[in-house]
Amino acid sequence: MTDIRTIGILGGGQLGRMLSVAASRLGLRCHIYEPGAAPAGDVAWKVTNAGYDDQDALRAFAESVDIVTYEFENVPTSSLDLLESLRPIRPNRKALAISQDRLTEKSFLNDIGLATASFANVETEAELPAAVERIGAPSILKTRRMGYDGKGQIRIDDPANLQWTGAPSVLEGFVPFTEEISVIVARGLDGQVAAYDPGLNLHQDGILRTTTVPCGLTGKVTTDAVLMAARIVNALDYVGVMGVELFVTPGGLVVNEIAPRVHNSGHWTQAGCAVDQFEQHIRAIAGLPLGDGKRFCDVTMENLIGDDMDRLPELLSTARTQIHLYGKAEAKPGRKMGHVNRITG
Repeated sequence: MTDIRTIGILGGGQLGRMLSVAASRLGLRCHIYEPGAAPAGDVAWKVTNAGYDDQDALRAFAESVDIVTYEFENVPTSSLDLLESLRPIRPNRKALAISQDRLTEKSFLNDIGLATASFANVETEAELPAAVERIGAPSILKTRRMGYDGKGQIRIDDPANLQWTGAPSVLEGFVPFTEEISVIVARGLDGQVAAYDPGLNLHQDGILRTTTVPCGLTGKVTTDAVLMAARIVNALDYVGVMGVELFVTPGGLVVNEIAPRVHNSGHWTQAGCAVDQFEQHIRAIAGLPLGDGKRFCDVTMENLIGDDMDRLPELLSTARTQIHLYGKAEAKPGRKMGHVNRITG
């Protein structure tokens, strides 16, 4: 087995909740560190509710666990410095630093030979007109840090009507894609890599609505997607699960972004695979052999957002439907309250 017994998770949202459940199936405990509300606390062994600037709490948290992982990217560097001096952090700090900054991320991807949207660094509002002249319109202005689920993004259609995000940003050129897919890939401590089938993603208002597998694309596209994801985790000497989002274009695959954690578009694995993405992540960071990611049925995952919860009685009565609720107290517009996995074949 493994010498790891207790896993520390930075962040107490739904991903931390599902990681805790997966760890428990392997006889491991999870300690959640979360400054705010922590749905993961309902199922975890222990919760520390403290800020990321609380050095005493961080130190006590680290000393109570064997390794540290995270369920979101925006953990302050100073907090990570303290934690890393006491316990291993998996995935590593390099992966986290790259994913925290969209400019750094795109530069890294280009450096390892992968295509991205054209882009320009825009430090201030005064630099925006020149960036738009270079990249063109339509284009999308995104804050370099902290954006998710469509937040911190402004679409630019008219160079004469520019808006500013209010923070250092990156301007991304428009990618004429036909589909968006994602690959959930894992890499173990021993360098073993395992990937799940690519899923077809549909977004609405910047938020993922559904992921469907199989994605319906040709074998060459899906093989190329898996190989690109493997190149990324190997280049980072990565340990854990990563989500890689890609655009399918007439000229080939373009990487949209990477997420150094379990990923919303990988929730389908809970119904479609013997070892889902959450258990795979726990296995990887704990030094256990990776599981078989082979898909044994067709699945469509749908996020339950806001008042989608009103459909719960119907969903509970629907055959071949697996429901995952996150234990959040209040349904709000744009808030992910849960998801369902429908077995379709």
